[in-house]
Amino acid sequence: MLEVQALGSRYGRIPALADVSLEVRAGELVALVGANGAGKTTLLRAISGVQPASAGRIRFDGEDLAAKSPRRRVQLGIVQVPEGRQVFAPMSVEDNLKLGAFARGSTSHLDAVLDLFPVLRDKRREAAGNLSGGQQQMLAIGRALMARPRLLLLDEPGMGLAPRLVAEIFVRIAALRRVGTTILLVDQNARAALAVADRGYVMETGRIVLAGNARDLLQDRDVQRAYLGAA
Repeated sequence: MLEVQALGSRYGRIPALADVSLEVRAGELVALVGANGAGKTTLLRAISGVQPASAGRIRFDGEDLAAKSPRRRVQLGIVQVPEGRQVFAPMSVEDNLKLGAFARGSTSHLDAVLDLFPVLRDKRREAAGNLSGGQQQMLAIGRALMARPRLLLLDEPGMGLAPRLVAEIFVRIAALRRVGTTILLVDQNARAALAVADRGYVMETGRIVLAGNARDLLQDRDVQRAYLGAA
């Protein structure tokens, strides 16, 4: 479904991505792990079209995305849940969700999203800024699902949350995977990300340095030493 080939990107003169190649197949959950500053968010932003590429190619279902605007990429089915949630705090939960469907032009998926996150149904009239961190993350994911994504890009969904809430969020991510949602997941919590993934990639300083089956990466000594806290 997604094919990234030899991708490069820069912030001014500073290289952020160099020769990055990866693929995501339909129905997969692929984890992209690495330390803060490795380039994971930049890669997602490049796939979404909000960060320009300086080299390489991104293809979605065989179609080159180079000339496609971020809005057009959403219409094609590529939808990102941004790092830090970025909900519209003064607006109601329901209105935040409906905004997610703007590019699609239909809010018919609202009840299905509220069924997935019952707490949002209970709080649908409340201001999004009054929600807890975990509830705001559910809202951010729900808002993305309103766009009916074919490829869901999740950027640090566990950031800033207590361990119990991180576990709950990852349970919901695993549930999305089971119903066939294709997901590219970025998270510094390598253990949690790889535990729900089919395959994984490890990034360091803007490059892919390791790739493989998620279970194999969890057992890899270098990955354990660098990211899983193992001696």
